[in-house]
Amino acid sequence: MSIVIFLDFVGVTLFAVTGALVASRKQLDIIGFIFLAMVTGTGGGTVRDLILGVPVFWVEQPLFILVCTVAAVLTFFIAHFLESRYLWLLWLDAVALAAYAVFGAYKGLLVTGSPVIAVVMGVLTGGLGGVFRDILASEPSVLMRKDIYLAAAMVGGLIYVGILGAGVDQFVAAGLGFILAFLTRSGALAYGWSMPAYRSRPGRDPEVSLDAANRNNPD
Repeated sequence: MSIVIFLDFVGVTLFAVTGALVASRKQLDIIGFIFLAMVTGTGGGTVRDLILGVPVFWVEQPLFILVCTVAAVLTFFIAHFLESRYLWLLWLDAVALAAYAVFGAYKGLLVTGSPVIAVVMGVLTGGLGGVFRDILASEPSVLMRKDIYLAAAMVGGLIYVGILGAGVDQFVAAGLGFILAFLTRSGALAYGWSMPAYRSRPGRDPEVSLDAANRNNPD
């Protein structure tokens, strides 16, 4: 098994576990666990494949359905042993994000040959599963957190594509992409790393703006 295929399984499995952990926080039944695990584990990859115009990966390889189901069932029986399910969710999500970002970039590059599309596919693959999970479960979205999230997936994709383009072995490129994406997300979780945020200014009062316009254009 190549490293990128291994990262694919890591991403699907751990994202599925995070979906099941959210189901445990919502006290859902076993079907709810499986559904959220499936959506989270396959969501990003499904959108990626639809955009790339290739067969959806879990339709082509139903083993991924079994992987998500097993992850959900196991989590159903062991989640109550975890002291802080939310912390487990965040850190498992960080590993899955890094793994899936690299695999998404790999598949984007394989299908299109474009480094730009590869990085975009890495971000979509790594980020959308968690977004779908949070929307369905009415949880605060990972995108709404101030710390770095999608930027970590972008780091992984950029590192993978850049190092691979420099002629370095795929194992090294994928490994470094995964490690740096995970470290970026880890820094966000541990130290609150964040990107500069937009600082809005109050909008102009429309009546004041209209009066100013009339003064400047008396005719």
